[in-house]
Amino acid sequence: MAEFEKLKVWQAAHALVLDAYRLTAAFPRGEQFGLTSQVRRAAVSIAANIAESAGRNHSLDQARFLQIAKGSAKEVRSHLLIARDLGFLPFAEQQAADAQLNSIERMLSSLLRYHKGRA
Repeated sequence: MAEFEKLKVWQAAHALVLDAYRLTAAFPRGEQFGLTSQVRRAAVSIAANIAESAGRNHSLDQARFLQIAKGSAKEVRSHLLIARDLGFLPFAEQQAADAQLNSIERMLSSLLRYHKGRA
């Protein structure tokens, strides 16, 4: 697999991490160790697991880390919906992040099909 920094899916996940930090900076201070931390951790996990998959030599190992990244994308989506419903995140910003997550999940699904086909 290519160096992870060259992968479009990693680049998209990296952009999501930066946006997640920006979005959560406006969350209430009382959420610093709650929802703020959870959103950031899950977003970082997407990019980190994509990078880790690129360092593996076997397609099954690569697929496992990509699957974890996909699960973390679902986790970010859930956290941002909760943040929106609590009034911490404007609807438009949650929708923009959701579009980013949809794109990342589609790319992860494509990579997963590729690696599962090679196993």
